[in-house]
Amino acid sequence: MSMTPFFAPESVAVIGASREPEKPGHVIFRNLLENGYEGKVYPVNPAADELFGHKVYDKITDIEGPVDLAVIVVPSGAVLSVLQDCKKKGTKHVIIISGGFKESGNIELEKKLSGFLKKNKIRAIGPNCMGVLNPHSGLDTIFNPIYKSERPGKGAISFITQSGAVGIVILDWMGMKGYNISKFVSYGNAADIDETDLIEYLASDNQTSVICAFLEGVKEGRKFFETCRRLSRKKPVIALKGGTTPAGTVAVSSHTGSLAGSAEIYGAAFRQAGIIQAGDIEEMFDFARTLSTQPVPRGNRVQIITDGGGFGVMAVDWLVKHGLVLAKMQPERIKKLKKAFPPYVVVKNPIDLTGDATAEWYTTALKEAISDPGVDMIMLILLLQLPSLSPKVVELVTETAKNSKKPIIVVSAGGRYTEVLKKALEDSGIPAFSYPEKAARALSKLVEYGRYKKAK
Repeated sequence: MSMTPFFAPESVAVIGASREPEKPGHVIFRNLLENGYEGKVYPVNPAADELFGHKVYDKITDIEGPVDLAVIVVPSGAVLSVLQDCKKKGTKHVIIISGGFKESGNIELEKKLSGFLKKNKIRAIGPNCMGVLNPHSGLDTIFNPIYKSERPGKGAISFITQSGAVGIVILDWMGMKGYNISKFVSYGNAADIDETDLIEYLASDNQTSVICAFLEGVKEGRKFFETCRRLSRKKPVIALKGGTTPAGTVAVSSHTGSLAGSAEIYGAAFRQAGIIQAGDIEEMFDFARTLSTQPVPRGNRVQIITDGGGFGVMAVDWLVKHGLVLAKMQPERIKKLKKAFPPYVVVKNPIDLTGDATAEWYTTALKEAISDPGVDMIMLILLLQLPSLSPKVVELVTETAKNSKKPIIVVSAGGRYTEVLKKALEDSGIPAFSYPEKAARALSKLVEYGRYKKAK
């Protein structure tokens, strides 16, 4: 059965839509109205008549037209009764926001839920979840108000998470940072659809180029790792594992009822399946925004271009620490660059354009590095505070990098002025980091993924 109605339904019923602004059902219904969703929206609540100018229905079966997706926000004890109504209506896709199942010790109720879903061929995300966000279709079933929790714009990174709390913080953080997203799914207890099902779907989704996952545990280990091994050559899969200490493992079990497993076992399985493992949330998105925008390199040779010698030295250290090597440009290109620049510009690796660097100098150096067969990747260090370096450098670098078949990333540290220009680079598809360490680690993961794709 297609999973598309979870992400781009033509009609949605919010069962448990409330008139009280602090209730999740109220927030979800309001978000659907205000966040750009253009399909039909139906509020369902036997205790209300009207909500935001929309007729409220007693049951989903009272709705005249078809309902592609039902979002269920009722007490756990009422969920099975609501699902009976969904069955009668012919609605085969449901998101169960409601908690109070195995995560709170109510294992029997969750077993009944799983059995009902399977018997009646109803696909479900949840229970105990935050739901789905798809900026491309305007679907927003997240029960946090938009004014409290920012939503990212349309992008190519999809994110799945067992933890709704982790997920909502990531959405808010991505919205603030300007990192865009393709799909977001908080799948909670995974009574039906689990992490493997979602990865399988996203691997075939044309709007997704990188899949990120926060995993507390895995529902079916063999199924998960075999699926990732098959699909990770098609699209990068980046995982952040929760519960990597003994105490964390216990916390996972009490949170979603998942079996966490040891960190060592997961780490080894991730490597075998081609899954890129991140150490924290920020690192996961450092990897994601690099893998989603940059081509896979031919090798691990990096050319550094900088306007600050100290930053160039730090970049060398971090590149080497992460298993990368300094590129050696062809002698004729070195001669060409020396002729183009004043004698005090250092034309080696790093190329140090010094404190007199201009936007045009950067363009000249970048063009030669892109053309040189001895260079696989380029790290561009832009210290934008220099008086000689105009904001035009962003436009010129972006234009030069547009047709490059080599990865190009930027390192740029500074305050508000720098952050504005870094945002412009990010919006143009060039990852921009504040420090060489994070940039070097992201490039190393690009190389790691390239090697996995080439391996048989």
